[in-house]
Amino acid sequence: MTHTIEERGPAASVPAEGKRPGGGLLVLYLALGGLAFAVLQSLVSPALATIGRDLQVSTADVSWIVTAYLLSASVLTPILGRLGDMAGKRKVLIVVLAILAAGTVVAALAPNLAVLIVGRVLQGAAGAILPLSIGIVRDELPRERVATTVGLISAIFGIGAGIGIVAAGPIVEHLSWHWLFWLPLALVVIALMGAIFGMKESPVRTPGKLDVVGATILSVSLVGLLLAISKGQAWGWGDAKTVGLLALGVVGLIVFVLVELKVREPLIDMRLMKVRGVWATDLVALILGFAMFGTFLLVPTLIQLPAATGYGFGKSVSQAGLFLLPTVVMMVLFGPLAGILNRKFGPKLPMFLGAVFVVAAFTLPAVAHGEIWQVLLSGILTGAGIGFAFAAMSNAIIEAVPATQTGEATSVNTIARTIGSSIGTAVVAAVITSKTTAQGLPTDDAFTTGFWVCAGVAVLAIGAALALPSAHRRHEEAVAQGVDDLPPEPAELHLPNSHSRG
Repeated sequence: MTHTIEERGPAASVPAEGKRPGGGLLVLYLALGGLAFAVLQSLVSPALATIGRDLQVSTADVSWIVTAYLLSASVLTPILGRLGDMAGKRKVLIVVLAILAAGTVVAALAPNLAVLIVGRVLQGAAGAILPLSIGIVRDELPRERVATTVGLISAIFGIGAGIGIVAAGPIVEHLSWHWLFWLPLALVVIALMGAIFGMKESPVRTPGKLDVVGATILSVSLVGLLLAISKGQAWGWGDAKTVGLLALGVVGLIVFVLVELKVREPLIDMRLMKVRGVWATDLVALILGFAMFGTFLLVPTLIQLPAATGYGFGKSVSQAGLFLLPTVVMMVLFGPLAGILNRKFGPKLPMFLGAVFVVAAFTLPAVAHGEIWQVLLSGILTGAGIGFAFAAMSNAIIEAVPATQTGEATSVNTIARTIGSSIGTAVVAAVITSKTTAQGLPTDDAFTTGFWVCAGVAVLAIGAALALPSAHRRHEEAVAQGVDDLPPEPAELHLPNSHSRG
């Protein structure tokens, strides 16, 4: 694979190391695009019942609004991330934001479920915003600013998901479900205008052609897995459709790996998956994606249960969303903080701390959740942990792969997070519906079990975070991979850097 850096005009306009100074507006536009995508990912879920009643469709049918979005994002993210590496990240980002804007308008105007699902499929293309944004930041900003900026942008994806859960109730109660799309559209349009008029094309490219065969196989396997996970509870986990789709997904992934190892220009370079900094980070993404959406399902459900149950708090949808505000605030604070720790100690420490916080966040309510402060403290710990870990994940990927493969590597990490979120939603939903009262409400034991399940899964993230290479080992692996734009190492770890990219 040949890597090139395109000429960008007079050398005098480009600072030493090829990075442009400033970049505040660039970061703002990228952050707004990421925020819009993340908000749209979660904003619809609390309003599904309202949308279903308005469109006169069943609960099973209206759930396709979420399923279609997840399927589209998982399929298009690696393809668009790879195209960004090949054709230019800004060009592809503009296309992605334009598709997102079009899909949001279609969804906002949708007169029926079919049109709304089409809009959601178009919106799923925005799953590529994160890998494209991280690649642009890595290419364009001075390297001393990369870790903190990537931490902020990565945290925004968790923040946006939290904002979506919080804002859904008030929007539906005071406006209508159509405004779930009109309001985020403003963010999308600003980000799109910023990409068109306020960004220059990133210089780092990986010339080649798209691996259509690999893209097709990966798409089929991801659709099979996510469709089975999303619909398994409704269809039945032992149903032929569920089992068949799971088998299709697993076999498809195996075939995909075998194909990618043989083609000259793979969609995803499987050699990257053997790098410890990559596979360990992807495992953390999978696990904490599970945990984050476990929180978004368990906490609002518990808060909204009638106080007469003895364990619910009897709050409205809007009030329940407000209880997630501390989670969102902690994500805002701890995302950039993870970037600062990354510059001093590397991504291993903030990722480890994030996983520890998430384990504590679920252990507390698993032991006791009868008081509101226990639920709030759990949310605070969750926000701190997710903010730390999500920011560290993107920086770990950056420090493990060459700049020319940032898009494909971060795309895989994004997919892992999406799959984890889908599994977490399905498993936690199955847990809290497995034990119900005579009135059909989840029992107190169901919530206790749900919290313990999430805590147990999050413990695995601690192990995965500990598997990340140390700072010294990380530098040696980076040299071997051809990564020459890492943040400076501590003085005692400075090594000769005479390798070339590629």
